[in-house]
Amino acid sequence: MATIYDVSVLAGVSLATVSRVMNKNTNVSEKTRKKVLDAMAQLDYRPNAIAQSLASNCSNSVGVLVSQLDGPFYGPMMTEIEASLRAAGKHVIIAAGHSNEAQEKEAVEFLLDRGCDALILDVEAVSDDYLIALCRQHTPIVFINRYIAEIRERCVYLDNELGGYLATRHLLSLGHRHIAYISGPLFKLDARQRLSGHKKALVEFAVAYESELFYEGTFKESSGSDGMRHLLSLQRPFTAVVCANDQMASGAIATCLEQGLRVPEDLSFMGYDNIPFPQYISPKLNTISNPIHEMGKMAALWVLKHVYNKADVEVTNRFTPSLFIRDSARRLP
Repeated sequence: MATIYDVSVLAGVSLATVSRVMNKNTNVSEKTRKKVLDAMAQLDYRPNAIAQSLASNCSNSVGVLVSQLDGPFYGPMMTEIEASLRAAGKHVIIAAGHSNEAQEKEAVEFLLDRGCDALILDVEAVSDDYLIALCRQHTPIVFINRYIAEIRERCVYLDNELGGYLATRHLLSLGHRHIAYISGPLFKLDARQRLSGHKKALVEFAVAYESELFYEGTFKESSGSDGMRHLLSLQRPFTAVVCANDQMASGAIATCLEQGLRVPEDLSFMGYDNIPFPQYISPKLNTISNPIHEMGKMAALWVLKHVYNKADVEVTNRFTPSLFIRDSARRLP
């Protein structure tokens, strides 16, 4: 296996010159640079990335931990992270935590062991205390979809309580007073916050929260279908359904259509996230924006600013949801 010494001998230059070429130092003539690159190609020499990172204390890689790799939600986030970092000459190493505490911790250790310059974490199961302690270590860390007051400057997050409030307030403003709710799994902070916003809107309109019209789902389409079947089996009157994400709303609407119910004539629906495909179904889904792609970009920009010293980068930490009104809810007479 060729070494840097072999390259220097074949090119007829010093070891320091070879090193400058590999590090893209501009203080090398084009003629000398070509001699070194030609020698590297002839010898099939590839620099040892691990050795380089140890020498420079920089791996040019960023670890990214997400809850899952499938579905329409995390793809846009990872795409923006990768694109923003690649544009700056950095690469990402991706791991999944599957919303499981042990797997999230294992994935964090895996990324730290890879020598990543920074970590971008979307974690749901590990505690705030664990994350606060993690931030005291050497590797810089930024969080997506998580707000922790003690490390707020490292958090990129959405005001999910406001989003839940906006969704239910819209239905209330249309005259609905018996509103069912299909929640995400309540061990997840965003699911709890959205439900809190739902209840806040009910209080504002002096409408009682009907616990019987609540179903805890999983954020998957299938749990929206299961939740809808459960709600319909109760034989309790309701005119609208708030779903804690668009995927569950899509599953719930499909079940309604299978059972001969019309949307929005018989039941009105609100979703959450504003993912692409509910914009193209019939009826088009009313929803709340969750700009996860922008949040991914901001997490990447945080790394560029605080780790790679990109002074011209501006980072937004807190995002505000918006209401998208389409065709899935109607005003009651």
